[in-house]
Amino acid sequence: MKLPIKKPSHDMHSWDPFDEIRKMQDYMEQMRRKFPALESRFGSETLSPLTDVAEEGDKVIITTDLPGIDRENIELSLRDNFLIINAGKGKEEETGKEGYLRKERSFMRYYREIPLPDGVTEEGANAQLKNGVLTVTLPKIKQVAGRKIQIE
Repeated sequence: MKLPIKKPSHDMHSWDPFDEIRKMQDYMEQMRRKFPALESRFGSETLSPLTDVAEEGDKVIITTDLPGIDRENIELSLRDNFLIINAGKGKEEETGKEGYLRKERSFMRYYREIPLPDGVTEEGANAQLKNGVLTVTLPKIKQVAGRKIQIE
């Protein structure tokens, strides 16, 4: 009994293995954006804080935890239908004791790109930081329904 052999649909002479690698990298980047909890949250110097996104009527509310971050160290921007949160904090401590000097530094960075639904605008946006919780409220533009055209 012979099994059917499926021939590849593309020409082997024009096949580029690096193109396959690029496609896989693009796919993995899309997965990272859609499911940020899958990435290593503490494996790098940049943390990706967990975020809640809710639609309430004519606005979108984004809530995220940024513990220990001062409001002047948070940068918010809206680009290509993504809310980008970029925040950081640093600390430098110097202790002098007999015979030695100790100096310790630490720096923590938060970065997150949050996909938003269509129709969100930055005009009239509001952001509040209270007890380490950042709440961003973005208004939605009302979609204009199509108009009927009368035939003469």
